[in-house]
Amino acid sequence: MNEIIFFGQNEYPKLFKNEPYKIKKPIQFKFENDENENENENENENEKQIKQISSSYFATIFLFKNGKAIEYLNEQYSRDSKQNPKKIQIEENIQKVSVGHQNVAILTTEGNVFAKGKDINPKNSKEFINISSLIEDINDRIIEDIACGGNALYLLTSNQNAYGIGLNHSGQLGFDSETLPKTQKPILMMKNVSKIFSGGNSTYIFLLDSNQELFGCGWSNFGQLGLGESRKQETKIQKLTKIQNIPKGKIINIKCGSIHSIMLIEDENQNQNPKRKLYSCGNWEVNGLGKDEDEDTYEFTEIKSSLFENDDYILDFSCGQYHTLILTSNSKLIGFGYNAHGELGTEDIKNQLIPIQIELPKLRFNEDISNYHISCGYDNSFIYYSPRPFSNLEEDLIKLFQRKEFCDISFKTKNGEIIEAHKLILKYRLNQNQIEKLQEIISNKSIKESNQLFEMIYSNNSKINPKLYSEIKEIINSNEKI
Repeated sequence: MNEIIFFGQNEYPKLFKNEPYKIKKPIQFKFENDENENENENENENEKQIKQISSSYFATIFLFKNGKAIEYLNEQYSRDSKQNPKKIQIEENIQKVSVGHQNVAILTTEGNVFAKGKDINPKNSKEFINISSLIEDINDRIIEDIACGGNALYLLTSNQNAYGIGLNHSGQLGFDSETLPKTQKPILMMKNVSKIFSGGNSTYIFLLDSNQELFGCGWSNFGQLGLGESRKQETKIQKLTKIQNIPKGKIINIKCGSIHSIMLIEDENQNQNPKRKLYSCGNWEVNGLGKDEDEDTYEFTEIKSSLFENDDYILDFSCGQYHTLILTSNSKLIGFGYNAHGELGTEDIKNQLIPIQIELPKLRFNEDISNYHISCGYDNSFIYYSPRPFSNLEEDLIKLFQRKEFCDISFKTKNGEIIEAHKLILKYRLNQNQIEKLQEIISNKSIKESNQLFEMIYSNNSKINPKLYSEIKEIINSNEKI
């Protein structure tokens, strides 16, 4: 049994029966998946919980912690929607899903990517094909991350190379659109990439390299790539271009709507209670950019609002086609942008240029708010509860420790004492059995002084409680022994 808070368009696909076309205020639904519930009666309830929701025009997919997923196809787009909901038939366990405007992609725990849709496989758009196996360089066939754009799919390999497949009509693959209008094989876009950012409704992409330099390409008619006023007349950026004038700090995440982009920056100078700020660029009239200004913005500029208090920490945010939602550590749900279908959860269905607080139903769980997640669909919104289990953290740590550059990270305190990061992590996050199992892997590794592991584990992706983050930082700074 899963509980979902939902609002917005409820027709394509029809997710909640006996509910209206427009759900204008947040309502809590009990989501039951009979296929998932009955598949393995011995599975604990945690494994049946929702892990991720991805939604766009093409479909809405629910991924569960047991590695299974179901899809609801858009009735306007596919005749197969009569089978809604339909179990996704992939033999391997699924770790991530991504839905684009006309495509769906699945990333498995083995690093394979399966995708379907007319821009990926026009000859048989209904069947999943193994995309990673189409990469010419066999050393690049293990995939770490995926992102569906509006008409393209982007892959990040374990070797930190970014590939693209699908349409290139706006240069979203980083090549001239006349020379290469589309491709049904993944093409190498850029090397030395640490993160990829795109959205299911967008025809552009951002790539972040290992030096925290940001590059982008694709459709930019409203400034959604943040390239600046000097390039405002260029509607197609057909070559990966460095984004200048990025705000100072560490780029945590970027979410892409159809014609607006939101960036989350963390202040690297604050060791305790690091401050996070949001920046936006793109179209103002439909989307709203979180600012009381009636013009498009061609550079990432800060979203300022009294709703973001000094002690408020941005936990999660998401962009739909034309709207944005933000979740803070003070349990605030904040939104702005288009609202014709109720996607902002206000009954008046008026568009909102500046951030407003959205009233939520009383949350059933007494867990920390950081266990909640936001996912904006094409013109609707989801909030769901998905605590990060210890086993997933353990898997992440094992994966990191297996990479030589991240082995046994340690911190040197003010008095010269060495505190090993993994001991802090074990103390706070793992039970005794997991400690012993992980310690076996760690015990023979060499010590290397670096903050990299700490920052990777306690990144936005880990949904770490900000209070815990601060507590561990404080221990390091105060020289307290473990």
